[in-house]
Amino acid sequence: MVANSKIEWTDHTFNPWVGCTKVSPACDGCYAENLIANRFGRVQWGAGEARERTSKANWRKPIAWDRQATATGKRPLVFCASLADVFDNEVDPAWRADLMDLIEATPNLIWLLLTKRIGNVRKMTAGRLPGNAAIGATIANQEEYNRDAVKLAEVRAALRPLFSFGSFEPLLGPIALNDLAPDWIIVGGETSQGAHRARLMPSEWPRAMSERAAHLNRAFFMKQMTDKHPIPLDLLVREYPVECQR
Repeated sequence: MVANSKIEWTDHTFNPWVGCTKVSPACDGCYAENLIANRFGRVQWGAGEARERTSKANWRKPIAWDRQATATGKRPLVFCASLADVFDNEVDPAWRADLMDLIEATPNLIWLLLTKRIGNVRKMTAGRLPGNAAIGATIANQEEYNRDAVKLAEVRAALRPLFSFGSFEPLLGPIALNDLAPDWIIVGGETSQGAHRARLMPSEWPRAMSERAAHLNRAFFMKQMTDKHPIPLDLLVREYPVECQR
């Protein structure tokens, strides 16, 4: 299976639409805004700005990936969406319904739905989620963890996703994981974008999370250090949830 993503923890990246609004300190150096708005001027970021749905040709790509998965017998991971948020308040609900239909139509793919708006998930899915979807929350610091780990656990209990995951990227402070920690913990340092300089992530922060994840029996994936500096050998842990069968 040829990967169609440069993101280390997934095989494919799919963007059903483009555009978002910053809602977290994690958004300060948003690579998506820098890539799309600043470089190409296609979509303006922010509240009240139009989101742009991607092409029909792009929407057909997961169907092809699903056929390939049938042939190989392996279920690739699809990260949705790197240039938007599936549970954005300003996205047309019909677009989200179309996305859920696409997920159901591609049962050989594992869809990773990552959001900074975990509190919207239950109401925006009407309490129903395709069985091949996993739900994740972006969490940058202890304050966000204390707030959103609870919400993510509630989503997991109510909607029964394939698994839950947390993207602790950029990690902007030490986080003490507890029993509410998601099934898969992905940690990464920030990368400088345009005029935004990456904020430092000391190795002690992900190291403590890796040790705690092992104690809690959670999968841990160390994605990158600040500005993609070399990962210390003792931190080079890249585990996946058992459902992924890597």
